[in-house]
Formats: sequence, C-alpha cells, structure tokens
Amino acid sequence: MKFLFFANRVPYPPYRGDKLKIYNLAKRLSKKHELHLLTFAQTQEDLTYKAELEKIFTKVHLVYLPKWRSALNCLAAVWDGTPLQVLYFRSAAMHSKLTEVLQNDQFDAIHVQHLRMSPYLAHEKSIPRILDMPDAFSLYWQRRMKAQQNPLLKIFETIEQKRVLKYERIMHHYNMSLVCSAEDLAYLKEEHRVPHIHVLPNGVDLDTFKAGGHDYSHNHTLLFTGNMDYAPNVDAVQYFVQDILPLIKQQHPQVKFIIAGQRPVKKVQDLASAHVQVTGFIKDLAAVYNDASVVVAPLRFGAGTQNKVLEAMAMGVPVVCSNIGFKGLGIESGQGAIMQTDAQAFANSVVELLNNQSLREATGKQGMDVIQSRFGWDSVATTLEGYLMAIIS
Repeated sequence: MKFLFFANRVPYPPYRGDKLKIYNLAKRLSKKHELHLLTFAQTQEDLTYKAELEKIFTKVHLVYLPKWRSALNCLAAVWDGTPLQVLYFRSAAMHSKLTEVLQNDQFDAIHVQHLRMSPYLAHEKSIPRILDMPDAFSLYWQRRMKAQQNPLLKIFETIEQKRVLKYERIMHHYNMSLVCSAEDLAYLKEEHRVPHIHVLPNGVDLDTFKAGGHDYSHNHTLLFTGNMDYAPNVDAVQYFVQDILPLIKQQHPQVKFIIAGQRPVKKVQDLASAHVQVTGFIKDLAAVYNDASVVVAPLRFGAGTQNKVLEAMAMGVPVVCSNIGFKGLGIESGQGAIMQTDAQAFANSVVELLNNQSLREATGKQGMDVIQSRFGWDSVATTLEGYLMAIIS
C-alpha cells in the first residue's frame, strides 16, 4: 500500500512528543508499505534532516514556515474564530504543495497528524483519511485553563479552549479519528458524538529502553524527563520543587531531583540548587532512567499519556504520577506507576518507595510487564496499519 503522512513538524530527531511517535510508526510501516511525507519545516535546521527522513520515506516534501510567519498568522485571531493552534500552521504554500503532491502520486490513504493540520484535508473526500490527534486538545486546554493563576492568561486560555472544542467537530469530516488514550476517547465521544474514533496509544522503543538490569539498591535520585519548554512540564517541575520535594526531604534529606530535558526555560533553570539539577538536552535518556531511584510525573494539566511514564516503566523504574494521562495506561495504581493527586499523598508514595527496595523492585517489574505486552512500537504500528486498512476497505 502507499500512504501519505501529513505532519505538522519534521519528525526528526525523534526524541520527544509528536516527532517521536511519527518517526517510530513510519519506521516500522515502511518495511511493508511505501510511505511519503509532507510536513512543515520551521527552522533551517529542520531542512537538513531530509536525507535522514528519506531512509524511511520514499519521498519527503518540506514546506518552510518560519516561526515569525506563524506568529503573524495568529494576528488573524482578532477577527477569526479559528484556534490559535490551527492559525499557527495556516499556509498558502502548504495548500499548493499538498495539491501538487496529490496530483503527482496516488495514495491508498492519508495519515493526518494533529488537529492543527486537519483543515487541509477535511474535505478531500476522494481519498480515505485518518485524523490522528495525539490527545483530546480541548481537554488539554480545559485543564490548563483551570490550573492557570494569572488572570489575563486565564482569559486567553478560556477563549482558546472554547475555540478548540468547537473546532474539534472537524473530526466528522474524516473517515476515522485517533487519540492516544481511553480517557481522551471517552471525552471526545461525549463532547462530539463522533462515531469513528479509536485509540492509538503512545509507544516505547523497547530496544532503546530495555527491560531488566535496573539497580534497585539506591534510593537517593528522583527524575523528571520531558521537553522543558512545554507548559505542563514547566508547571509540573515547579510544583514538585516548591510543594512536594520539601515534604520528601523531611524523610530523605539527601535526595536529589534531576530535571532532564531539552530547551529548559528560565522558570526551570531558576529551580537549580544543591538538591535540584537541570541538565538540558540528554541524548541517552535510557542511562538517566537507569540511574533514577524513582521517576516522578506530577503534571497538573495536559491530556493523553506521558512518554516519560511509559519509558520509565519499560525499564522497570518505579513511577509516581498524577492523574494526568494515568487512565490511558489501563492499569491499577501500583502496576508500575502509583497515581496520586495531591502534594502530601504524592510525597508519601515517593517516600514509601525510597524506604523499601523490595517495593521499588516489585513496582518496577510490574511496569515492565505492562509495557512489553501493550506499548511496544511494533504493536502500536500494527494497530495503525489495521486502522489504515479499515478505512481503505
């Protein structure tokens, strides 16, 4: 079969987020199918990755959309009710390129990544199309709005949430829509009554994040990973350092908290201290996970599932996390990840793990079993392949 991947960002390098998912899915599907890629390049550096992507995709089409151009697009929000998330990726050049690509190649189906790219193919009824939304975007904005303390930002986020919620109705124009967790699926079904929507979970590269071999004897290192310019992650580490870490240090004064992730903003950098290390970009995340006693993910807003939780569980590292994304795992609290929703309970669970090597090991090994059975990229890619075949037939 011949498929077009229509993405909002260049899926390389595949370190976090959307890039990680598209790259790993395409890498596996390319072994059986002919894949083409059409996506935006937002920087000059993005343009240099074309040769790397051509190892997976038969043809790679990049449309340059600099960030200053996207920022100008957003000015239209004054008179246009379209969400800023969608305006940011509005491009006449992309419309033209998409028309050219569809004229030059005949595709069996198209994979459209993110609500942001949905308007380009919403009315292209001649080709089967899947809209793959990593999460329920309006749910993300709803939680972000509720967590916001700044009155002006709260007004902006309230407006954006309403616009996104309304815009999500575009799902009805696609043959099928996908989200990454059962929680997001239930939310979107209730809000929009969309009939053809299914789960495509996030995955883990089981060759990179290998199970077994973790040293459970140490109990002094807590770890948080993720893109550190992403609002939910920034809020999470601030919350942890200010409200949770002091409670843990009452029992474990020697504990060290590591924040590992690229592009740390100033709010994150300012958290650095004798007990808090901000690393910046880490190429070998597996090594960092292996050095952690407990991985923490105290997100207060967001949606979908969290790669940081999946990766830690894959390596057998025990996790304490919030409710954000937890339902999408389909597990009970304690099966690799312990879910807590307030600062004191979160701290108590971390302390309990630090106090008990046997508990750390038992929790970690349960997590390994969950990931190996359901969240490997090979399994996720097979699921996507089945969805593509379904809309074709």
